[in-house]
Amino acid sequence: MSQAVVPDLRNCSDCPIRHRAVCARCEPTELALLEKIKYYRRYSAGETVMWAGDHMDFVASVVAGVAALTQTMEDGRTQMVGLLLPSDFVGRPGRSTAAYTVTATTALTMCCFHRGPFERMIDTTPHIAHRLLEMTLDELDAAREWMLVLGRKTAREKIASLLAIIARRDAALANAAQGRGLVFELPLTREAMADYIGLTLETVSRQMSALKRERVIEITGSRQITVPDMDRLLLEAGDDSDGGYLN
Repeated sequence: MSQAVVPDLRNCSDCPIRHRAVCARCEPTELALLEKIKYYRRYSAGETVMWAGDHMDFVASVVAGVAALTQTMEDGRTQMVGLLLPSDFVGRPGRSTAAYTVTATTALTMCCFHRGPFERMIDTTPHIAHRLLEMTLDELDAAREWMLVLGRKTAREKIASLLAIIARRDAALANAAQGRGLVFELPLTREAMADYIGLTLETVSRQMSALKRERVIEITGSRQITVPDMDRLLLEAGDDSDGGYLN
């Protein structure tokens, strides 16, 4: 496991995810306490952060990059069950082992907190406890939304839904309006996209090409995606502009 201090992130005030992370509601005195128990870790694309069942002596927030959550079945098959995007929380206070294998899909930076002291802070710092509850409920909503994507949507809608989810998160981190001209780096290869949403590689490539041809998205290089009109992408995803499902 690689470990390194990130020199330009030593102060919480410099953190690019500060407004969405578990510490978003913290007062200066609470941030000072977090500063004492935090450290940074960096991982290369493809590097395993932790294996399912590993002892976890830390919890963390994703500062930059993307990681995949995977689960292995008894016969050896592996399924991607989630993505960790910037500001997402890794680990569960009160649980000492990892529930899933976490693998960096891009270069990854995490802000880590020693688990014991962090759990004690939850008991004494309402701002952290409340924010962690908010994030847990958001994660539950996202899981329910993803059940709809996997269970009811067409291949085209699945692709558009995944792109919309990533675009929205990218815009939220940048405090950008979620309207026109959103640009983001796609954190997954097409093979990984196929695995995540239960399609073949050929289907993913065909649907991405169709969305590009019809100018729903623009693709620069292999990973840069531009969404000229977010409402149109949401319609392709089977959603309305408020994120609801269109019957």
